[in-house]
Amino acid sequence: MSLYYESAPFLSQASLKSQVFSSKSLKSSPRQVFALVSEASKWSVILKEVIDNSQLLAYERKLTPGVALLLVHDLLLTKNGVAAPESHPLRLAVTRHKARLHAELTKARVKRGFASIGDLGAHVNSSSSLDSENGAGQSNVTPSDSLSKKWAHPRWVRINTLRTSLDEQLCTTFASYQKVDSITNLLEVISKATVGRLLHIDKHIPNLLALAPSINLSKVAAYQNGSIILQDKASCFPAYILNPRPEDGDIIDACAAPGNKTTHVAAQLQSYAGSMLKAKVWACERDKGRSVSLKMMTDMAGAESIVNIKAEQDFLKINPERPPWDTIGSLLLDPSCSGSGIVGRDEKLNVVLPKKQIRVSDKSKSLKRKRKIRSERAYISEDAEEILVTAEDHSTKLSARLDALSTIQLKLLLHAFHFPKARKVVYSTCSVYSQENEHVVIKALDSPIALQRRWRILRRDEQVSGARAWPIRGEVNTCQNLSGIDGIHELPVIAESCIRCEKETVEGTQGFFVAAFVRDEIQIGFNIEGNDPLFAKANSIVNADDCKPQEEGSDSDPEWEGFSVEE
Repeated sequence: MSLYYESAPFLSQASLKSQVFSSKSLKSSPRQVFALVSEASKWSVILKEVIDNSQLLAYERKLTPGVALLLVHDLLLTKNGVAAPESHPLRLAVTRHKARLHAELTKARVKRGFASIGDLGAHVNSSSSLDSENGAGQSNVTPSDSLSKKWAHPRWVRINTLRTSLDEQLCTTFASYQKVDSITNLLEVISKATVGRLLHIDKHIPNLLALAPSINLSKVAAYQNGSIILQDKASCFPAYILNPRPEDGDIIDACAAPGNKTTHVAAQLQSYAGSMLKAKVWACERDKGRSVSLKMMTDMAGAESIVNIKAEQDFLKINPERPPWDTIGSLLLDPSCSGSGIVGRDEKLNVVLPKKQIRVSDKSKSLKRKRKIRSERAYISEDAEEILVTAEDHSTKLSARLDALSTIQLKLLLHAFHFPKARKVVYSTCSVYSQENEHVVIKALDSPIALQRRWRILRRDEQVSGARAWPIRGEVNTCQNLSGIDGIHELPVIAESCIRCEKETVEGTQGFFVAAFVRDEIQIGFNIEGNDPLFAKANSIVNADDCKPQEEGSDSDPEWEGFSVEE
């Protein structure tokens, strides 16, 4: 069946989601292919063990390791089994070994200390990988191993101060939750699969909470009415470091959809000015469909009186010299990027494939020993060559893609520098690649418009307290040999001024990058440590014992899908 043949090559692909859904040659449903490859990859360590021990590939020599992995996954782990007619050769190739495969799966489950397949499945789904065999969901990783361990990703919740406050939500929605002092403590508990109702109040971004990823808030009243917004910590940095003040004038969010950053900026503006707020946020979105999502998000968050949506507006087509753009004071720029920092999306799967085996009869073992060795070596050689070709091909495509993305990203950033009254620009991506991050920053600072209008990097010591305290900064080594750069900037200072977030680390964020720019000739007031109004408000938390819990939304309440991940 074409589903398994078409799906097998994606097991070795980077950027799985984009590769599957952009493929024009698939006969099978892209959703079905993506689901099959994603699920099978989670089980690959166990399925490899089952297939190898059962000698399936020795008996069924026409099966490739990838197709075998997918077939055995469906045979053993799905309700409907192999998606092929009963007489289909692919189905028969595994069903005639069903008893042996089931026996090996049982051995694998018992070896890991799980009482049922359901328990084993829960462990597989809660783990980012099964590389370590510690049994029954236990972890031998200590805090000292935090640099090498892949940490779980918490559920981040931003309190939308346009509708509520941190105090109110701690007394109502999260009244039954127990507070933990650090994100490390929360993640350690998550890794041991003993998660209860725990929360951590973030120490960098005001009005931000971290919960266990298993917590489902979709039917909670505060989520449905926009009082809380699911937004990764990393993507909260751009609006926070922009630090918009009413006296700065209007703000442009140049690539606004789906609207998490837009509504975050609006909430910050209102927190400073209250009912006297006159400044507006202009939310530009070029795509028609995403403009609709942006409007829904803005309305749900209660930001419609602050945000003016410019639907189907290409930021590059705005003339900065004409009203109302000629008075814009700040710009937020989060352009399209590779998305390489988003957790669980567009990354290379950690798939372990079974070994190709050759079955030799006992009578011919001695006579065919040399032939067997030569055959095994041939398999190894072919596999190695295939991997090298795939890696080289992917590297070439990735390099071309990053070149194209960084070109448009730089163009957008330089356009932001052209707004005559602008005094702050924040640039961000959800990418881990320096080509889209530090390289764009350096090239922008060396541009004629930046030199002419005296744009510079916002130094770390000038940033708001939470951004200044963030420990992970830019990568200076990636900028040393940029061609065409005059080298007039102090690269270490620039790198130290940039914010990086790394995924699957003890910080619990997705991969992200943020850099802020300011103009020297305009005096800008910065918050310094101990004088951050947002933190002063957010951290004046009442005692939980004085709170009266509010009943959450019932299961019958309509579920709002919301916008949980922002690009």
